[in-house]
This record gives sequence, C-alpha cells and structure tokens, in this order.
Amino acid sequence: MHRCPFLIIAAILLNSCPVWAVELKPETDAAFNRYVQRSEQRMPKDLQSGFFLRIDGLPIQQREELYQQLKRGEVVTEKLETLDRGASMPVPGGLIHHWIGVAFIPGATLSKTLALLQGYDEHSRIYAPSVLRSKLVQHNGDDFEVYLRLRETEIVTVVLDTEYDVHYIRLDSTRACSQSYSTRVAELENAGQPGEHQKPVGNDSGFLWRLNSYWRFWERDGGVYVQLEAISLTRDIPEGLGWLVRPFITSIPRESLVFTLNRTREALK
Repeated sequence: MHRCPFLIIAAILLNSCPVWAVELKPETDAAFNRYVQRSEQRMPKDLQSGFFLRIDGLPIQQREELYQQLKRGEVVTEKLETLDRGASMPVPGGLIHHWIGVAFIPGATLSKTLALLQGYDEHSRIYAPSVLRSKLVQHNGDDFEVYLRLRETEIVTVVLDTEYDVHYIRLDSTRACSQSYSTRVAELENAGQPGEHQKPVGNDSGFLWRLNSYWRFWERDGGVYVQLEAISLTRDIPEGLGWLVRPFITSIPRESLVFTLNRTREALK
C-alpha cells in the first residue's frame, strides 16, 4: 500500500461506490473470443516452425542470454498483443491482458510436472494464498473439470469462484502442453463471512471475467522448462481514472503469472 497513495484512493472508489459496478456486455465477450481465436491460430504455427518455447524464436544472442537467466532461477516474461492485419483489436467495455512467461525447474521430470499440475485437489496448498480452495470436479482421460477459489489482494481483496475445462496433450516422451478455459467466474461478496454470496456472473466489479491459460512443458537440460501463456479479460477503466488506475490494473496479470511459475518450481524442487 506504500507504493502510491493515489492507487489507494482509486481502489476505494472502485470498490465502495455502486456506480462502478459494470456488466459484461455481449460485444465485450465477442471481442475477447475473437482475440482468443486469432491468438490460437498462431500457436500451432509455433510448433510447426520448431519454436516450442517462445524464446527459441529469438536471435541467438538474446536467446542465450534468456536461457542463462532461466538457469539462474529467474522467470522470463513478455507482454504480448495479437494484432488483426497489423492493428490492435478493439475491446469495447473491456481490457485484454496477454502475457507469457517461462521458468526452468532443475531436477524435475515431465511426468512429475504433469502429475503436480493435474493434482488439482492440492492446488490450494501449492498456490496459497492466491488459491483458497481447489477441487477436481471430473476427470476423463486427458480432460479435467476444475474448481478454484481465487483471492487477489492488491490494496483491496477480491475473491472469485472459478471453474475451468482443461485438456492435456502429450506430444512425445519429453514434451507436453495443455489448454485451460474458464467456464464460469463469479465474484464473491463478504467472502468467508456468514453473509457470503456470489454476485451475478458478469455483473460485478469486473476484476476478472475470463481467463485462458496455455502451458507447455519440455524436459531437457537436466530439468523441465515450463511456459505459461495467459489471456484474461477484465472491465475497462472508468472514464477519468485511466491515468490513475491503468498501471495498477495491468500489473496484476503479470504478477499472477510470475507467482504461478515460481510456486510450480518451488513445489517440484
């Protein structure tokens, strides 16, 4: 909270005044789906070109520097944007956050990494305090239905009940990938208190409306490289508060991605 007094003021405004409640409009949802569709068109092309990890497509000097960072235990991140014919894609009433990150886990194996990620009942322990509750709802082969109760505390606290469909693909003996799509995101009012209840889905503070995650796993160099690409949808910034709130809002997806990769590495080590 010491980072910026103005953010504290903005957070109070956004969370205490009903006028800031917002509805997820059909055109906002359609824009997100269109963005995801264009983004997913790129992903198989990466595999066909031989760039399983994003950093493998970089110039050799930059690639070698990033691999050294990974070997030192750092998480390498990059902000992405999928363009339509070279132009940004409009998202009326919303913001799309698109990040990718890579971590290296020395000593890990692909099998143990997949077992950890697929052990959804343990995610509330592995990814605490961001994940308060976790449950494997259904499992059929490589398909999983998952429930997670998420908590984000950044000046203010937001608690969400979320559900996902997740599909895993084992490419060969050293590589695998997965795709996770949120199917329901409900913000909680008075979370953990006697009056706890869910706000109407898509009619809330707009902290998170959609979340897609794309994982890649590659066992080599005495460990496993884990790449996580996340595309999420939130409400747009209220008019007049953009200069105040936008840096704060846009920093959360990257911080969440880095947290997830670091906790995955810690659990496997």
